[in-house]
Amino acid sequence: MIKRTLLSLVALLMISAPASAQPKPGGEQPALLGQFGDWGAYKASPGGKTVCFALSKPTSAATEPPNRPRDASYLFVSTRPAEKVKNEFSAIVGYPQKPGAEATAAIGSTTFAMYTQGDGAWVKNAAEEGQLVDAMRRGADLVVKSESARGTKTTDTYSLKGIAQALDKVAEECR
Repeated sequence: MIKRTLLSLVALLMISAPASAQPKPGGEQPALLGQFGDWGAYKASPGGKTVCFALSKPTSAATEPPNRPRDASYLFVSTRPAEKVKNEFSAIVGYPQKPGAEATAAIGSTTFAMYTQGDGAWVKNAAEEGQLVDAMRRGADLVVKSESARGTKTTDTYSLKGIAQALDKVAEECR
């Protein structure tokens, strides 16, 4: 349930007003806490429960076959103190994914398996999330590969410039 709520918050964020006009932290709509390189840090309180997250868009996106349409894709790392969740990694890939298919997230030669549901993907082995986040702090790029329900394969590349600072801001705001 909270994963769907977070996806809804991200969707709301993407259609909301510019950062200069965004609401103050504490409301339903996510508020920008700061922009750090290619990553933004955000805070919201859906249903009165605080959620903080770092969010980024891909720096490049490719489909096979080429030029297949899809919605925007995003990566985010969320913290939900009321649920004792810290640094949960997830992706929105921009289309319904092939049922039962796994996606992957790779930093350099290290790859993490992800389970998929609808247009979202999460680290399959929750015990690896800390390793993934640590690798993100040290890496330059992260590549997410997935496959749509219609068989389109996608490769999204995300810059990790600013992720450490964005995660530090999230940790400071969501203790």
